[in-house]
Amino acid sequence: MSEIASDDKDWTWTLERECPDCGFDAGAVGGAEIASLVMAYTTPWKDVLARPDAAIRPEPTTWSPLEYACHVRDVCDLFAARVQLMRDEDGARFANWDQDVTAVQSRYAEQSPAVVAVEIPVAAARLSEAYAGLSGSEWERRGLRSNGSEFTVLTLGRYGLHDLAHHLWDVRA
Repeated sequence: MSEIASDDKDWTWTLERECPDCGFDAGAVGGAEIASLVMAYTTPWKDVLARPDAAIRPEPTTWSPLEYACHVRDVCDLFAARVQLMRDEDGARFANWDQDVTAVQSRYAEQSPAVVAVEIPVAAARLSEAYAGLSGSEWERRGLRSNGSEFTVLTLGRYGLHDLAHHLWDVRA
C-alpha cells in the first residue's frame, strides 16, 4: 500500500473562517450545539462503512473511507480526553498527537469496517457527553497544543466539529 503524505497543515484557521472545501463555519456554532452536532456528524459513518469499497483507497495517496473512519473514532476519543483535561486544569497542555503515525501504528487500513462502525458511536458519545451540560466559565477554560496553538473548551469543540464535518466531505457522505 502506498504511503500517505503527512498532513502537517495547521488547520486552526478554520476557527476564523468557513472551510472552502466542506463549507463548515466554526464561528457559527454555539457551545450548546456541540454535543448534538458531534452525534450528527458521526452518524453517517455507519452507512459509509457499509459500502462494499469502504476499505479501498480512491487514490493510492488518499485514505480510504475506513481509514478516515478510524481517524474520526480516534479524534472523538482524543478530544473527549482533552476537554476533560481542560476542565480539570485551566491552561492544560496537550501531548503531541500525530494522526499519521497513529494511522500506521494502529493499522487503520486493516481494521474491520463492521467493528469500526460500532466503535464510532461509542467514541462520539464520549465526546458528546464531554460537552453536554457545560456552562458559564467552563467554556473559556484553556488548553495548549504541543505546537503552541491555544484553545478554549468552546474553540476546541468547534475545531473538532470541523474535523468531523470535513471527513464526511472527504468520503462524500
